[in-house]
Amino acid sequence: MFDTIIVGGGSAGCVLAGRLSEDPGHRVALVEAGPADRSVLIHCPAGLAVLAKTGHFNWGYQTVPQPGLAGRRGYQPRGKVLGGSSSVNAMIYTRGHPRDYDDWAAQGNPGWSFAEVLPYFRRAEHNERGADDWHGQGGPLNVMDLRSPNPFLAHFIEAGRQAGYPVNADFNGPQQEGIGVYQVTHRNGERFSAAKAYVTPHLDRPNLQVFTGTLTTRVLTDVVDGQVRATGIELRPDGGRGPLKTLTLRSGGEVVLSAGAFGSPQLLMLSGIGPAGHLRGLGIAVTRDLPGVGANLHDHPDVVMVVEVPKATELFGLSPAGLVRMLRGIGEWRRSRSGLLTTNFAEAGGFIRSTPDEP
Repeated sequence: MFDTIIVGGGSAGCVLAGRLSEDPGHRVALVEAGPADRSVLIHCPAGLAVLAKTGHFNWGYQTVPQPGLAGRRGYQPRGKVLGGSSSVNAMIYTRGHPRDYDDWAAQGNPGWSFAEVLPYFRRAEHNERGADDWHGQGGPLNVMDLRSPNPFLAHFIEAGRQAGYPVNADFNGPQQEGIGVYQVTHRNGERFSAAKAYVTPHLDRPNLQVFTGTLTTRVLTDVVDGQVRATGIELRPDGGRGPLKTLTLRSGGEVVLSAGAFGSPQLLMLSGIGPAGHLRGLGIAVTRDLPGVGANLHDHPDVVMVVEVPKATELFGLSPAGLVRMLRGIGEWRRSRSGLLTTNFAEAGGFIRSTPDEP
């Protein structure tokens, strides 16, 4: 029996498991459908290209046909491994625009203004540049500048400057607008995921139990005095192929759903919590009619363009010379965790206004 059962071992779930289990009297279970994060393709930053191509450690969802994509489906990657999407993403450390947080607070979410969340960003961070009004040191999440930045970065920044955009040395500083180089969630030339930051150092805690390769199928509930109360979860080990089992809560305990923007509402609906008509149409008994579950997702398209640059020998290339550079890069990363394979590919970028009159 547990005080807290956390479903989903991604960025949020790892943080919760690490922080809640600091209390030795509080029993915590962290349940992740994917495997442990042992693959070198996760730890070597450039391995993300192979992960993206093969779909390893990924749910690999597809959208329904999208009118804005002329009826095509869009690829929706979601991490399926300890660390979740923080184990397969491009490792950019960016917090989002302060106005987003202020807008959430203004819509009736106290505590979510940027001034109120900034101390938590600083507390979570160990920024190798040092601490200041915007950044912290001593936190569990390591943030650093790229160890071996690509020589092409200078060309990109200069092109942005010539196009009239300001150059920004810190997208998480006083202002986000501009063109610049991203900081990354790396340490010593390796990916530094939420699992590495919050869970891996604490696997020896007797009150923390981590289940990997374990698919949660629904939340178990009771109804007491008209209120739905979670009592535990139903799960399948062996990647969802094993027999049904249960984890149960102590009295007053909680089930926390941190299975992501897709997984959490799906699990609620599988548990009978969601729009009643939709659930009945799927043959799911309704525990509570909650129409907003599974609705209102907002997302943005990500467009990848590949450009032929025949004489750009500093870049990755599909050529005999490019293969030689790749082999050398593998050797350098194995020896010293530096070189070509420390790239996160999205090394630099920009935040710009879509029109000049945008505030």
